[in-house]
Amino acid sequence: MIHLQAIGRKSKTIDDTQFPFSVPAIASLQRLEFESPVAFFVGENGAGKSTLLESLAAAANAVTIGGQDIGRDESLAAARLLATHLKLEWRHRTHRGFFLRAEDFFPFARRLQNLRAELSEQAARYEAELEQRPRDAGLQRARGSVLGQIGAMDARYGENLDANSHGESFLAVFQNRFVPGGLYLLDEPEAALSPLRQLAFLSMLKEMAAQDCQFILATHSPILMAYPGAQIFAFDEQPIHAIDYEDVEHVRLTRAFLNDPQAFLHRL
Repeated sequence: MIHLQAIGRKSKTIDDTQFPFSVPAIASLQRLEFESPVAFFVGENGAGKSTLLESLAAAANAVTIGGQDIGRDESLAAARLLATHLKLEWRHRTHRGFFLRAEDFFPFARRLQNLRAELSEQAARYEAELEQRPRDAGLQRARGSVLGQIGAMDARYGENLDANSHGESFLAVFQNRFVPGGLYLLDEPEAALSPLRQLAFLSMLKEMAAQDCQFILATHSPILMAYPGAQIFAFDEQPIHAIDYEDVEHVRLTRAFLNDPQAFLHRL
């Protein structure tokens, strides 16, 4: 399902010498229409794809999986500024889904582990008090509530995200946080995923797209870009425009390298 139908600029009255408006792809942005439940932003580093994705998350007031909420993260100040100039056109407004940057995953995992440790300590204190007052109904309810929170966290993410590999933890979060009818904004999710796990992630995208989810991803991965029927928006040439998979520079370069790596390596 297409929840977010299009994004565009509210006005042209901006200072195009100020970041992020000085980025060519942002400066030339007019309107992008989403026609597939899976869309990719592609281009070189600095082309503006992550900046636009971040500002889209801010404009949509998306839940953030990361160390801080999107409204307080200092690294997203430019994205919040751009968000005030974006116009979002919804076909079906959804409040489900989230925004995730690969770089924010470790702070998120640490935050979960710290919270679990605090809850475990609190549960232990209640248990110690209950040894002295075993019939205290208030203590019993408090202990039950804390243990319930720990159980819910463990059911959703496992007892220890850090115990898994980075890729396994990434996939575990996706498996447990993807819900039907959501809008998911993902910045370079392939950063933590091996080629095999990228294929598993593609399978996950297909399954959730069939359950009315929409995905917009910034990526460098030719594997992810190969998702059947996906829209691919190129940021390296202005204005931002849709492009076929076979014409993506990352795809052409990767294919050329794999076909003849020595032709590239002998120049090193």
